[in-house]
Amino acid sequence: MEAAASTSSSGTAATPAATPSAPPAAERINGGQALIRSLELEGTDTIFGLPGGAILPVYDPILDSPIRHILVRHEQGAGHMAEGYAHATGRPGVAMVTSGPAATNIVTPLCDAYMDSVPMVCITGQVGTKSLGTDAFQEADTVGITRSVTKHNELVTLAADIPLKVRQAFHLATTGRPGPVLLDIPKDIVDPNNPDAWFDWRWPTDEEVLASLPGYRPTTTGHPRKIREAAEMILAAERPVLYIGGGILKARAAEALRELAELLRIPVVTTLMARGAFPDDHELCLGMPGMHGNYTAVTAMQRSDLLIALGSRFDDRVTGKLDEFAPEAKVIHVDIDPAELGKVRNANVPIVGDAKEVIEALLVDLERLGGAEVATDISAWRSTVSGWQEKFPLSYEQSEPGELLKPQFVLEQLRDLSPEDTIVVSGVGQHQMWTSQFWTFRHPYTWINSGGLGTMGFSVPAAIGAKVGMPQRTVWSVDGDGCFQMTAQELVTAATERIPVKVAILNNAYLGMVRQWQEMFYEERYSEVYLSPDLPDYVKWAEAMGCVAFRVESPEEVAPTIIKANEIDDRPVVIEFRTDSSEKVFPMVPSGKGNDEIVVSQNLDAPNVRPDERIK
Repeated sequence: MEAAASTSSSGTAATPAATPSAPPAAERINGGQALIRSLELEGTDTIFGLPGGAILPVYDPILDSPIRHILVRHEQGAGHMAEGYAHATGRPGVAMVTSGPAATNIVTPLCDAYMDSVPMVCITGQVGTKSLGTDAFQEADTVGITRSVTKHNELVTLAADIPLKVRQAFHLATTGRPGPVLLDIPKDIVDPNNPDAWFDWRWPTDEEVLASLPGYRPTTTGHPRKIREAAEMILAAERPVLYIGGGILKARAAEALRELAELLRIPVVTTLMARGAFPDDHELCLGMPGMHGNYTAVTAMQRSDLLIALGSRFDDRVTGKLDEFAPEAKVIHVDIDPAELGKVRNANVPIVGDAKEVIEALLVDLERLGGAEVATDISAWRSTVSGWQEKFPLSYEQSEPGELLKPQFVLEQLRDLSPEDTIVVSGVGQHQMWTSQFWTFRHPYTWINSGGLGTMGFSVPAAIGAKVGMPQRTVWSVDGDGCFQMTAQELVTAATERIPVKVAILNNAYLGMVRQWQEMFYEERYSEVYLSPDLPDYVKWAEAMGCVAFRVESPEEVAPTIIKANEIDDRPVVIEFRTDSSEKVFPMVPSGKGNDEIVVSQNLDAPNVRPDERIK
């Protein structure tokens, strides 16, 4: 029986009391729409990908999305583009491909991103849930295949789980030690024609995301007692070196690092992954250590009594023969990943934490303890290091008239004729080492390369991704002829999508680094390293892919051609530089040798400086 309406004293009906309105009807959405919406809500502005049957239902909603999709020519290219985007911007790169061979094609970029701690989210299509395990067409165990090369991977089996899984993926990829995360998506949960794909949309809260990952709580704040111990050790050191790895860039800690170095005037070495984290033209910068590092950086680490390792992992290319590495040095090791502490070299003071937070806390403790006024005088150490820099600079002999170009000269011209904040992306091999050696990096996030995995073919697609992420910046891909042939087809992508990346091919007609090792350690037995200077014709190939192309063979042509290339900004540009195949990368610490056996000259008959002479 209904209640009678109340009346007022005047006898007119009173306005009914307000009643709670019914909750709005939940929005029904399918898994494909949910996946694209989830990417939008995570701030994704670009997807690098290639469609196929299993992922096709996700591609349809892209037509209604503000997200830009860049159609690659090979799935490996999608992964490396996502990496280049992440390196340049600091935001996670997103790649999306289909099942089976598409998923296996992206394994190399996933491994590359995993080894270099690159934030990346990869979406792969998968056969329907009822077909899993039946060897269905284009089925592969993507989760099993990629388990060891991802920070996290997961097969999503319910459409309603997609929003949470995407939120988890971005959280995992970008926090703690960054890395790639893969979500494998069966076709039936994203197919609008399948009832299992439909659910009531709901976007998880931050609290729900954290609660859904109970075992994942990265430590970002260093232990106060350990930080205090580190500060005391730094103030007492007589020959300290700041050993800087790529973790400084991942933590956005370049400014804090500079403040620390300048506070106590401590020399700084920047590993291959950290180039640009500290300005090369700063008086405290010693440059790159390692197998092909410069003499001063290598030897300063060897003679140090304290290595302050920040976001670095004592890679074998840096340490050389491990039991001969920095024999007198105590170690302070700061890393966001506790697995890195003690993995290669035991630390006297291990600190788990975010590099920026730890450095800032360390600066506070150093000041409390008296700072530069109470620190040990290290002026003699800086003088010794400066002497090495004067005695052993990087050098090469310029080519004679009529001879092929010296790659170092080409790189010096590229460096001097390009904007100071140019982003440089290298492949892997001799050209990678020469670029790191001869480019002057004054800004962070201007050097992109494949360090841990050493992936040939990385440069061209990664440069495209970097240019997409930073469209106002000049981006140069410096590649070798061997690397270029592996992924050059992505220049079709660049031309089609109007991405005006620039490519410098150092064509020495060889797999150069392999040739160098064969010359030095295999009695000049050049087995399967010759590529030919003329096949393919790089100019015709580049033009066929929609690029402007040039060939340079003489020193006087180098600068004008680079200037011309830098002026072109409406399509990709490729310059083939014909370089001397006999040129080798020096200095060099031979594989398996200690850093004291560094070879400083291409003249292998020249005697090396003895270790006892180096410290005078």
